[in-house]
Amino acid sequence: MDLLRSEFLEIKALIEEEENQAMKKVEEEEKRVCDKFDYVHNVLGKKKNEIQVIRDQIEMALTEDDDITFLKNAAKLRHTSTKEVFIPRIDLDQNLIHTIYQGAFSLKEIVKRTVNQPQEKKVEANLQWKPKAFQINPSNKLSASGRKAAGSQAAKIGKAPQKPQPELSEDADTRDKRKPAKSAPNTANPGATSLESFLTKSREELLEYAVKITLDFNTAHNKVLLSDRNTKMSVSEIPQKYSPHPQRFTYCSQVLGFQCFKRGIHYWEVELQRNNFCGIGICYGSMDRQGADSRLGRNSSSWCIEWFNSKISAWHNDLEKCLPNTKATKIGVLLNYEGGFVIFLGIGEKHNLIYKFKAQFTEALYPAFWVFSSGTMLSLCQLK
Repeated sequence: MDLLRSEFLEIKALIEEEENQAMKKVEEEEKRVCDKFDYVHNVLGKKKNEIQVIRDQIEMALTEDDDITFLKNAAKLRHTSTKEVFIPRIDLDQNLIHTIYQGAFSLKEIVKRTVNQPQEKKVEANLQWKPKAFQINPSNKLSASGRKAAGSQAAKIGKAPQKPQPELSEDADTRDKRKPAKSAPNTANPGATSLESFLTKSREELLEYAVKITLDFNTAHNKVLLSDRNTKMSVSEIPQKYSPHPQRFTYCSQVLGFQCFKRGIHYWEVELQRNNFCGIGICYGSMDRQGADSRLGRNSSSWCIEWFNSKISAWHNDLEKCLPNTKATKIGVLLNYEGGFVIFLGIGEKHNLIYKFKAQFTEALYPAFWVFSSGTMLSLCQLK
């Protein structure tokens, strides 16, 4: 117990050190920006005093009764010039902040996988290996048949049966009617879990894969207004003065999630709060940010479902598939990266499948959103 305690104390110390280093970097960036603000504040204070002195001189000149003296003082004041104050651009290094956060997020995912792995393997081994009773002869030695059975069982320990996974349906608007091979869920390899198994899960079971999603304002089009700590998006009638950024959308009023996923199973929900001119999907980070090809679903790098008034469509690679209407105002998105599919669900008293895409993903995927007309509003549900 002492040895175990010392090992875990060391693990905690390493994680705390990583946390301290990350917080220190953010604090240093905060201090850098605050120092700039303090400098500008001091410069503006000096400029304010300078202008105040000139103002006092002007007011004194206006009280002068002697016209000759007034004209002399006025002539001197005319030669007094005030230069515009140069105010440097002050903003946080968003790339640095993003990198620090992604590092912490990646560390968390590694720890979660590492912590869950031993338990999963243990459960799997218990399910797969059931030792047979050994045959014992009167001399308390294993018989030949007993030794043979023991040897064969020992050879099987820890080896999971290799069963073929059910093939995913290519037709994404109807469920695959072929019955998948019955097999125990492979918890050690979440990516191998079949699409059909998720379609039968309850919402409570889907919430086991819930992730927290926030919006990355560096990608937001200038007509997209972000609010509620970057969890709500709407169409702004007044263009936002976002600073230029290589990841910002310039053609379509779209925005990406801050988080990206390159492995595992992830689930999030989006509420359609107003209007029906919007789109919800996923995309690669390499998707275009300019031109008509940058719209969700109009390229090979994105998959989405789209509401255009009363019409609902699924889009990928500039191909549209019209879908049956749904009254659901809350949409669940489940991404299985290794499994190679993403499904969109209408969430209500019972969730129902809206559409499913099958693909072999090759890059990190980001949640993606499109809002079109004035009044459109989407809100990310905080499931954690």
